[in-house]
Amino acid sequence: MWELTKSFRFEAAHSLKGTTFGAASEEIHGHSFRAEVSVRGTPDPQTGMVIDLGLLQRSMEEVRLTLDHKLLNKVEALGTPTLENISRFIWERVQHAGKITRVSVFRDSCGESCTYFGPQG
Repeated sequence: MWELTKSFRFEAAHSLKGTTFGAASEEIHGHSFRAEVSVRGTPDPQTGMVIDLGLLQRSMEEVRLTLDHKLLNKVEALGTPTLENISRFIWERVQHAGKITRVSVFRDSCGESCTYFGPQG
């Protein structure tokens, strides 16, 4: 079994109400995000690849363009722009590309990340 991971970065702003960070979180502020999408499987005997990374990259680029330099509070279907919802949002938009096993979203400057492993059951 192999696991391949591909990543992309995006810059975005959001505001979050009701956190322990108070006013600092409620004001519109931005972050540099890094997202990783992982795929597991066995290489195809003919191609030697678990997945054509170009196909995965296409799906990821569509999501990146949806999120990059945006106010995440206004991105339809995202919901409250938390790390949890961002990782789920990305999963839902790349899951057709292959056997996605996890999507992780990082805010490296804050020392924070969240990993989504897909819907339960």
